Amino acid sequence: MNDTIAAAEQAALRDDAQRDAHLAAWAVAYEAFGTKPNRTPCSAAALLKRVRKHGSLPRISPLVDAYNAVSVLYGVPIGGEDLDLYQGVPRLLIAKGAEPFDTIQQGEMVTEHPEPGEVIWCDDAGVTCRRWNWRQGRRTMVTVDTRAMWLVLEALGPMSAKQMTATGEHLMGLIQALCPGARIETARINESTTSRVP
Repeated sequence: MNDTIAAAEQAALRDDAQRDAHLAAWAVAYEAFGTKPNRTPCSAAALLKRVRKHGSLPRISPLVDAYNAVSVLYGVPIGGEDLDLYQGVPRLLIAKGAEPFDTIQQGEMVTEHPEPGEVIWCDDAGVTCRRWNWRQGRRTMVTVDTRAMWLVLEALGPMSAKQMTATGEHLMGLIQALCPGARIETARINESTTSRVP
């Protein structure tokens, strides 16, 4: 695990044409729904920027550290959610603007709302991640008490199915090493998929 984090931190300091092309595609996608990617970048770009500024990835917990490292290595936004805290089925939607989003501002819990037209992940209770994969809500975040989780790895055009599979396999290997005996299920969801989610 430490080797993967170190590799991710070193990789963040080098140019990588494949990773950078994928992150550029996310910037274009963000612009398409009215978000400025330099101000609110996708999660993978934000992590990369943080490593370049501070020299290291943030340390949160072994599982979160694992998917953050893989995210930086491959330039893939990865979100982790506590499945037991979900209400209903996770879904990716265009926001109407009234959906509640629980977050923290100046150390206090607050409820925000996405902008109309923003791409959001949500469940029956509200938004779980704003601006597609920019900021996760507090309600479903992975903590040390999490016992069931789902991870979403998201890719756009420049990343091939083969590259995405390799990214997922790398992450699954880390999870199996951290959680021996854990049951892992996978599903590929694309634009033609309507109901297959974990």
